[in-house]
Amino acid sequence: MLHQNSNNLVSTIIFPIGYTRKNPMDIPEASNHQWSEDDESFLTDPELLRDQLPQPFRMIDKVLDRLLDMAWDTISKRESARVAEESKKKTPTLELCGAAQLPESTNCLACSEDGRYISMGHSQGLSVSCASSLICVSAWLQDRLEITSIHMTCMGERGYLLGTVDDMGVARVFAYHTESIHLLKVINDTEDINQRSICLTFELSKGGDYGAASISCNGALWLEVYRFPLEAWLKDLELNPSGVVDVKWSPAAVLMKIKPPKSLAGTTLKSPLEVLQRTDCGIVFGSGQNHTISSRQWEEQEAVFRSTYRKYISTDTDEAKETDESPRHCTKHFLLPCGLSPGLSEAKSQPGLPVAVCVWWSDSHNLLQYLLCRAPKDKPDVEPVPDVLWPNAHEILCSAVSSCTRYIALGLDAAVVTVWDRQLGLPLSVVLVSAADSAFTRMLFLDYRPVSAEESLLSQALTPAKVHLLVVCKSGATHVLTTGRGADSCATQLTERPKDSGGLPTVIAPVPFLQGLSLVAQKNGKMFLQDVIHKTTVCYLIPPTTRLLATPWDPVYALDIKQQTLFIRGDQNPSHSDSLTGDCQSQLFILRFREAAIIEPYIVALPDSPTQQTGMSFVALEEACNLYLQQRVLSVDERNKALTQTWKQLQEHVVTV
Repeated sequence: MLHQNSNNLVSTIIFPIGYTRKNPMDIPEASNHQWSEDDESFLTDPELLRDQLPQPFRMIDKVLDRLLDMAWDTISKRESARVAEESKKKTPTLELCGAAQLPESTNCLACSEDGRYISMGHSQGLSVSCASSLICVSAWLQDRLEITSIHMTCMGERGYLLGTVDDMGVARVFAYHTESIHLLKVINDTEDINQRSICLTFELSKGGDYGAASISCNGALWLEVYRFPLEAWLKDLELNPSGVVDVKWSPAAVLMKIKPPKSLAGTTLKSPLEVLQRTDCGIVFGSGQNHTISSRQWEEQEAVFRSTYRKYISTDTDEAKETDESPRHCTKHFLLPCGLSPGLSEAKSQPGLPVAVCVWWSDSHNLLQYLLCRAPKDKPDVEPVPDVLWPNAHEILCSAVSSCTRYIALGLDAAVVTVWDRQLGLPLSVVLVSAADSAFTRMLFLDYRPVSAEESLLSQALTPAKVHLLVVCKSGATHVLTTGRGADSCATQLTERPKDSGGLPTVIAPVPFLQGLSLVAQKNGKMFLQDVIHKTTVCYLIPPTTRLLATPWDPVYALDIKQQTLFIRGDQNPSHSDSLTGDCQSQLFILRFREAAIIEPYIVALPDSPTQQTGMSFVALEEACNLYLQQRVLSVDERNKALTQTWKQLQEHVVTV
């Protein structure tokens, strides 16, 4: 028993009567070293340093050291046993098969939705090959033109549309029809070199009805959205056989030209009456882009903010200048009809046709949504007004849209993930990833449980389905988020930060036809399938010994969802002995997942159409309204409970204040 007097000067150990001191842990006896005023040997001798402590602290210190040593030895033995056990469980491997030679400097691959063709962009143009035999069926070649990005989609049942970007920043639209490739339109070609614009990204919507191109010119950046005349192009293709030069194709219309939102400035309106009169002109009121705050009010608010948070605000002018001059970029997603979203009446005949495009800009807090059903304007330079605005409390860093486009996930700069439900127009959940050790870089939906066609529309809508997200941090760590309406949200760490740069993931892509699996490629050239639900590595994908994964920092690959096949480029292994005499040309490797026994338990059947997969596309506004009202009736108890809890918290807050 430890006893300490009231003056905290003397401490003694009192043992019960009849107690016989034993030393089961071999505790050293107290030292009898006599210290002098000039003796400084304890500065170099740790044992003497501990011996200068008065009793009983000297003995307690030694007892704790022995306990810690014993605990550490036990932990080390257990960790060694765990590592040895895991080493016995060898992860299986699947070897990629070399199928065909690739054109020189193949930079990108893309598959058609029906699984029939695969397109390749290379240093001489582009080629289209049969996905089953890998025989080239057509090519469009041009000297000194290198395609760096390619998209491919079905254009009805008679042709395919291809969107490309070359190394000079020029975007083009091609059509593959009757075993021929035709150049339909050049997006940003100009003869004036001083006014030359550069296309940063170019993307086609599924079906090819729309296209979106990010354009940069003389420091300015904007997004151009096009509507393509597919029916007219198909007629032109049937009337113009292959080999015909200088064909005048039907023109594509610029639907809108979206520019980055301007900085908020004071309004020129002088009275509330003028504000009410301006709201009749169709501007977005209350979105933050149009407001009635005067310049003086902005200045006063800025002064109050800076005085309150002066110590948190950086005063480095160079850093602020660098931030202001950093290049901006935009991210866009095409959206299908969903719930009460606008544009449903225009999409009755084509339920799979996109009705809107959502856009967010770097250094922005807002997600802007623009309808695609509007008629093309005679003046495309007129900036359109967003039809819907999704506000967020922090800056947006990355985004993802589910395959059914019902859910939109946004990764914010405060380690927060917000998931919006487009059907109800409300946030599905807000999840804090507290373990995130760096900013988010990308995210993707894990649609590992496809909805079967047998499930009814009402049961799908009323059952709170869980949503799974994979979030990737800048450090290389990954997290899995599980959330849903009426369900508890949780964030778990899937992988930790890699020990070296070689373990950084360069590709993390969902595999829709494999339940809960994602395709991961690392900077060191390793590629594997990972079970994100159970946090295990299913198998490694390895090329032959004479080949290596080409450009592991940016792999060239494509997933054929229809045929459940992976296509990936492989280069010659320079360290192999046969590389000196073998062919140094790149090869296209394939992996057919249906033929691998280890993958068979994960394969699931996918619905054929987006309407079967989501069950949320309605042919009439009345159906959407009826479903919404049914959901409100079923959730009345939950909403009343939440309202009661809110009032209780307010009352408690008032009492404490």
